[in-house]
Amino acid sequence: MQSQARAVATFPSARLPSRSGGLPVEVTLISQMGHGAGDQLVASAAARQQAHQDFVDALDEPSAKLGGTDFDHGDATSLYSFVVGAKGHPFHRHAGHRVFTAVSGSGGARLRFSDATPDQLANDPGSFAGALRHVDIPPDCLFSVRFGGDTWHQFVPLHPQGGHPALFALSCHTNELGGNLSPAVQQQIRTNAATIPSLTELLPPTVQQWLDDASHRLDVPTIALSLDAPAGSLHGWMCRVFRGAAGRARSAWVRHRRAGGFAAERGGRYTVVQLAEPARDSLLRTQLQAGHHHQDMFALVIDDVRASRAGATEWLAALLEGFLANPPTGVSYLMALRNVLVKPLGLRTSPLGCPVSSLLGTSAGPTFFERFPVIDQRIDANDTFAQVILGADDKHLRFRSCVAVRKLGPGRIELSLGTRVACTNLFGHAYMAAIDRLHRSYISPAMLRGAAEHALRVPTPTA
Repeated sequence: MQSQARAVATFPSARLPSRSGGLPVEVTLISQMGHGAGDQLVASAAARQQAHQDFVDALDEPSAKLGGTDFDHGDATSLYSFVVGAKGHPFHRHAGHRVFTAVSGSGGARLRFSDATPDQLANDPGSFAGALRHVDIPPDCLFSVRFGGDTWHQFVPLHPQGGHPALFALSCHTNELGGNLSPAVQQQIRTNAATIPSLTELLPPTVQQWLDDASHRLDVPTIALSLDAPAGSLHGWMCRVFRGAAGRARSAWVRHRRAGGFAAERGGRYTVVQLAEPARDSLLRTQLQAGHHHQDMFALVIDDVRASRAGATEWLAALLEGFLANPPTGVSYLMALRNVLVKPLGLRTSPLGCPVSSLLGTSAGPTFFERFPVIDQRIDANDTFAQVILGADDKHLRFRSCVAVRKLGPGRIELSLGTRVACTNLFGHAYMAAIDRLHRSYISPAMLRGAAEHALRVPTPTA
C-alpha cells in the first residue's frame, strides 16, 4: 500500500474527524520502551488486575475498576484498567466519552475506529467499512487515545499471528453518566456497580456477519505512528530486530539527536472492498466467456454531497480521467520495472497500470465521452449506471477491465474496477501466478482510490 511519511517535531499523532458530527478520535504516541518491555508490562499488570477485588473477565477484555464515581462530592468520573490479549476483542462502543493511556505489546497494536451511525448500519451493513479507519502503534510504546461516545472501536495486535498481546490501558471515563444510557444502566452507575461490560454495546450481528464474510477484503485507510523511523522502512525493521541489544547505545544517541518522530498515512480517504464477483448487470460478465483464469472486482462507495452534482456518465468520465492524471506512485514504479523485464520478450509496455493501460491507446474504434478508447460501453436510461470495457490482447494473455459508476441515491455513488484475464500460453499462467496477489492486494485498490480522489477534486468534465 502506498505510504507517505512526514517528520514531526513533537509527539506523532493522528486525528480522525467524525463524519457523523461527533468528537474526533485522537491518538498520540508518547514514548518507546526497551525491547520486550510491552509484553512484560502487560503480563505483570494483567496478573495484578486479576487479583483486584473489582476484576471482571468478559468480552475478551479483562478489566478492573480502579476508581469509582463519588456523586456525593460531585465526581462523575471513574478509572478502569483493561487488557486486550493476543486475539484482540470484538468491535463495540460506549455511550460516554473515553480517554485512556496504554502500552502496546511487543508486537504492536492496531486501533480500529468507525463512526457509522445506527441508521446507516440498519440500511447498509457495508457502510460500517466505509467509515472504518485504522491507527497503527509500534511495539513497546506508551500512547494515549481519546474519542467521543458512540464511536465503534476494536483493538487487536498489529501482527495477529505473533502471539503478543495488543495492549494494557488505564481508561478514564470523564462522565460515567454521559451519553444516551438506559434507566437501568444509570441506576447501576449511581450505585457504583457499573463495569466496562455493562457499559458496552456490541456491533449488530448483521454488521458483524458482513465483516466476517471472507469475500469482503478491506483495504482500510491507515495512519501508522512511529518514533525512530517511518513505518515500513528498512530503518524501522532494523530498529525492531536489534532494539533490545542496542538499547543502551540508542539511549546515548537520543541525547545527541533531534527529538521528533514520524506519522505515516496510507490508504487515502476511502475504503476499497474486494467483491466476490461482478454484479449481475456488469459488462465484465459478457467478456472472455470462452474461459478466463483470473477475475477480481473492487468497489468504493462515496458519501459526499458532491456525488449529486452530475450523472453517472460524467462521473465515469471523471473517474477515467483520474486513472490517467493520478496514478499511484508505487504502481508507476512497478510498471516501470515490469516494462524493463518484459520488453525483451516483445510484450506490451505501458506506464499506466495494466487494468486501464488501454486508455493510452490510439485505436480508431469506439470512444466513451468522445475521448476515451473503449471496447464496449453501456449507460442506463436514467444515467444512474454507466460502465465501459477496457482491455487488450497480448502474446501471453488477453485482459478485459470494467470501470463503472453506479448512483446509489442522493449524495452516494459506487465506483468499481473489475478485471478478467484469459491466459493464452504457459508463460501467461506463470505471469498471472506471479502477480495475482500483488494485483489484488495493492495495484487495483490503489488505482481505484487514486482515480476516485482525483474525480472528487476536479469539476466533472463536459463532452
